[in-house]
Amino acid sequence: MSDLIIENGRIIDGTGAPAFDGSVLVRDGKIKAVGVAADKEAKQLPGLKSIDASGQTVMPGLIDAHCHLAFDDAGSNAEIFHQRRNALSALVAAYNARKLLRAGVTGILDPDSTFENMIDLRDAIEADIVEGPRMSCGAYALITGVGGTAGRLINDEGTTGYYMAVNSRDEIVSEVRRQIKYGADWIKVHVTGIIPRQAHKGEMCVWTLEELQLICDTAHELETPVMGHCRGAEATRRAAVAGFDLIFHATGMDDAALREVIDRKIPIAPALTFQANMVDFGDKLGTADYLMKLFERELTDSVESMTLAHKEGVPLLTGSEAGFSMVPYGDWHYREMEVFMKYFGLSALEAIQCATQKSAFALRMEGETGTIAPGFQADIICVKGQVENDIPSLGNPDNITTVMISGAEKDLSPPPERKPIPGWRLASMGSRLSREVVFGPEAEPEPLIIEELH
Repeated sequence: MSDLIIENGRIIDGTGAPAFDGSVLVRDGKIKAVGVAADKEAKQLPGLKSIDASGQTVMPGLIDAHCHLAFDDAGSNAEIFHQRRNALSALVAAYNARKLLRAGVTGILDPDSTFENMIDLRDAIEADIVEGPRMSCGAYALITGVGGTAGRLINDEGTTGYYMAVNSRDEIVSEVRRQIKYGADWIKVHVTGIIPRQAHKGEMCVWTLEELQLICDTAHELETPVMGHCRGAEATRRAAVAGFDLIFHATGMDDAALREVIDRKIPIAPALTFQANMVDFGDKLGTADYLMKLFERELTDSVESMTLAHKEGVPLLTGSEAGFSMVPYGDWHYREMEVFMKYFGLSALEAIQCATQKSAFALRMEGETGTIAPGFQADIICVKGQVENDIPSLGNPDNITTVMISGAEKDLSPPPERKPIPGWRLASMGSRLSREVVFGPEAEPEPLIIEELH
């Protein structure tokens, strides 16, 4: 960490205000002064290190409020559940964390992880053992015996991948307390899940209101917030009434659910980048049309409720859902801002505010990071060009020239090329080899002629 001044840049401070020209003075890991005050104070500090940000935007680092560093760009839940190893997944996550830094991400909320090992990575980053963004963490996601989003792949009891089943009031209380004891910053609950026999109904609320209240009461007694994966109106309504502090997705809200969220101003992290990628680029991957339409409907069905929630002062946080093959690390952390602009009508500066100042809530660091202002942590990035006019420019690491966390500049060189890990990925035989695939819808195979061997 060193004292420095960033000069000649255009500053986006993260509050939603227009960009302005000026300098940023960093001392002891925090922003000491901005603008004319920064230049004036810098003159009293001979030999002060200077970063020339000419032609660049100086802004708070991005905060990804929904990023699964342990999942390693998995292609399916089955891969996460059955192919991962504890220590190795933490080491791989540390490798991937460097990709986030190169993408301008200075903070993430990792909601749940295999083996709870992102708690260990968080502590390693804080101890300067490895480099990565700031992290706040959940542990295992709590589910009922009904299961989470992977149906019968999930065990009825105990852990499966990133899930922990709890089947009584005593188990709920014991597990919440255990997670907090071992370092969870948040308690994560899968409020909705998929029942295979009823999958046509989509995700269903699988907890009673009383159970959700018990989780919140237990966690809040120990000064720990609760976040919930909620799809569907009733799940979101119950989570809001129960006292959840953060809601993921919140798709399909009806008037009653929306009103409960608005009245309490509960932050929402829609995490719709996965869906947006599927809709816009699924054809490049051979995704079935009906799936692309399904995901598009999830986006369009959220327009009215999210737009109103934003107008009523509900904070919208940006989350990429990175960790799955549809949203690989380092590529799409900016894209939720595009979703907010395209579907929910936010301006570019409002979307940047969501990705910085507002998403500091996910780190439990409101008023400490996410803003370029005196007294805040110097979590700053410098990006070529005018970012508010070209949000996708954040997707190219070559455009990001400086990333610092608490004033410490991070290594932006690409990580070394990675080789395959035996048994790490779920093997696939490819698509179903039907006769139609081989011979066409009407063609018959040529007769097989076997010559006698003499």
